[in-house]
Amino acid sequence: MKTFLTTIGILLLTTTCSVFAQQDPNYTFYRYNMNIYNPAFAGSSESAELSLGIRSQWAGIQGAPESQSAIFGMPMGRNLGLGVSILNDKTFIEHQTWVAIDVSYHIQLDGDHTLYFGIKGSANSYDANTDGLITYGVGQDGALVGYESRFTPNVGAGVFLKHDRYFVSVSAPKLLTPDRLQERDGNAYLGVDRMHAYLSGGYTFLLGKTLDLKTMGMFRYADASPMSLELTGILDFGERFEFGASYRFDESVSGLVLFNISNGLNIG
Repeated sequence: MKTFLTTIGILLLTTTCSVFAQQDPNYTFYRYNMNIYNPAFAGSSESAELSLGIRSQWAGIQGAPESQSAIFGMPMGRNLGLGVSILNDKTFIEHQTWVAIDVSYHIQLDGDHTLYFGIKGSANSYDANTDGLITYGVGQDGALVGYESRFTPNVGAGVFLKHDRYFVSVSAPKLLTPDRLQERDGNAYLGVDRMHAYLSGGYTFLLGKTLDLKTMGMFRYADASPMSLELTGILDFGERFEFGASYRFDESVSGLVLFNISNGLNIG
């Protein structure tokens, strides 16, 4: 049993570029970052887990997206679980740091199925350098004069069904809709974040004594935004080495290589 899970440097290949960051994080191989999307996942493992991530996109482009993450989860007594997530994201003129605490409660449905319920409380520190809009040839609405930073709280909720071979997850990590900068027709305006809802699931096929195929899918919905569907397949060689690929429809293709360096430490 892994005591800690550490994942560093997942490779992302993307096909789009924007002056503004995504409203919600859109991590490839989300199975290793489930706390971000669903608070019910906190404490669903039998031991504590720590995941560290570094992501850099479009190397060589000034102000290109960079993000770092630290995600921790652990089971507690009385059917409770605890999770903590810290995300730092910088994209062109925007910089935001998001801190969240998750609390989950689970019930044993039968010998094979466990149902988790979770709530998330979070706070986001959001800064936008509107002077930098000139650098990227983007105009700004007059209402943005003096707009520099915001500190906004938020809440989320989710449900997670766990089995040794499969899982199902339904969640909305941010139910409130704070304001932020948005780009439209080459100009920056003051808009609002949209609530994102996630439906995901996965199944593990046992191909041999030391070979498993982990399949996963995630559907994301946000009001007034294109729907997103991502499918993932990962080959697990005896929990010593993992190799996989992910396809986000009409957007990106990504790859993953993960090594089990020692008992409880994975690097990918």
